[in-house]
Amino acid sequence: QVQLVESGGGSVQAGGSLRLSCAASGSILSFNGMAWYRQAPGKQRELVASITSGGSTNYADSVKDRFTISRDNTKNTVYLEMNSLKSEDTAVYYCNAWRRFLQPYWGRGTQVTVSS
Repeated sequence: QVQLVESGGGSVQAGGSLRLSCAASGSILSFNGMAWYRQAPGKQRELVASITSGGSTNYADSVKDRFTISRDNTKNTVYLEMNSLKSEDTAVYYCNAWRRFLQPYWGRGTQVTVSS
């Protein structure tokens, strides 16, 4: 079974940077795309960024120009580079991988805390 493991979360000051990693137990090329979601306390899980198998990327308006999603197919790893972090970026960040017509896979999440 496919497993996704996030890492790289932590606590930073506003304006700082973090890089999250999502390591997959299998080939990420087997998915149509992968994504990062986040969920703040009391809020719905929100799509942050996605990358398709073809390399196309999309971002939530709230993070565009600050976050960058990328992948290393040889390492079966997807990254989320987060710059200019704001307090509202505080959330648990989850890795997601999807395939058409199938339910997606989820990681367990990694906490990102941004203090003012």
